[in-house]
Amino acid sequence: MFAKPKVTIILANLGTPDAPTVPAVRTFLQQFLSDQRVIEIPKLLWQIILRLFILPFRPKRVAQAYAQVWAKDSPMREILLQQVEAVRAELTQRYSQFELNVVPAMTYGNPNIQTVLSQISAQPQDHVILLPLFPQYSATSTAPLYDAVARWVLTQRNLPGLSLIRDYYQHPLFIQALAQSVRDYQAIHGKPEKLLMSFHGIPQPYADKGDPYADRCRITGKLVAKALGLSEDQYAISFQSRFGKQEWVKPYTDALIEEWGKQGVKSIQVMSPAFSADCLETLEELAIENADTFKANGGERYSYIPALNSREDHLQLLNSLLQANLDALTHTLAH
Repeated sequence: MFAKPKVTIILANLGTPDAPTVPAVRTFLQQFLSDQRVIEIPKLLWQIILRLFILPFRPKRVAQAYAQVWAKDSPMREILLQQVEAVRAELTQRYSQFELNVVPAMTYGNPNIQTVLSQISAQPQDHVILLPLFPQYSATSTAPLYDAVARWVLTQRNLPGLSLIRDYYQHPLFIQALAQSVRDYQAIHGKPEKLLMSFHGIPQPYADKGDPYADRCRITGKLVAKALGLSEDQYAISFQSRFGKQEWVKPYTDALIEEWGKQGVKSIQVMSPAFSADCLETLEELAIENADTFKANGGERYSYIPALNSREDHLQLLNSLLQANLDALTHTLAH
């Protein structure tokens, strides 16, 4: 009797502090902002800036923001765990020929990707599938997970097979789920004058050097608009969360919202198709801060359409991405 092949699926998101406190946020920010994939300033110079001007001050403001959206846990971690449970329930039943495990991981914070990979080493696997929950690849988000796997690979003798799912920015099930989330929201709250698809931003120099993220975001946005039958004056694509003084990819979300308010636009709905789970950036910056900006400039009705989170159609997308890989393994691993 042969043992079942062991397969581990890792669902990975960016990360979150362990608590909405200044020490926990400082620990998280130090790890996140020390990654040279995220900040490309020369390391020594950046560490001076980080330790003298950012870590002594920024954690207090960020911790206060986290406290506004924190329930029993960080929203991102809560949603990731829900996604893992749902995917595990579906796929372990469907692929009973494998000893299949589905685990959560974070690039920064806990459960940390390095810890997860170490646990895999303790129980050697036949194959590992990594699914970064970033719909649009970027060197600032997806690549750090590749880096973590690469560092782990260097320490392993008996390596498993590895599958890394790069992204899914134009996958039909992804576009359908995003469009349906808008329809579902508008069935309750009505239609606005403008739909804004706001994506997390990256510095313009990163895009100039070849990061495909901004172009992938624009493709996602245009496909969603097409699925919804929107004309060009009914929607826009923008980028949020710029940091520091350098130019980031444009248009900027806050500037566009301010401009719309001054132009007399009275109602907008905002979604963020770069996020597979709601988090501080969507729940606080996008839903609260930008609502204040819109209303301060003459706008009246502003609302945020939640991320796909644990919607059934989102889970179907994730399962579909993984099933393509698992189906291939049935030919190479099955006894």
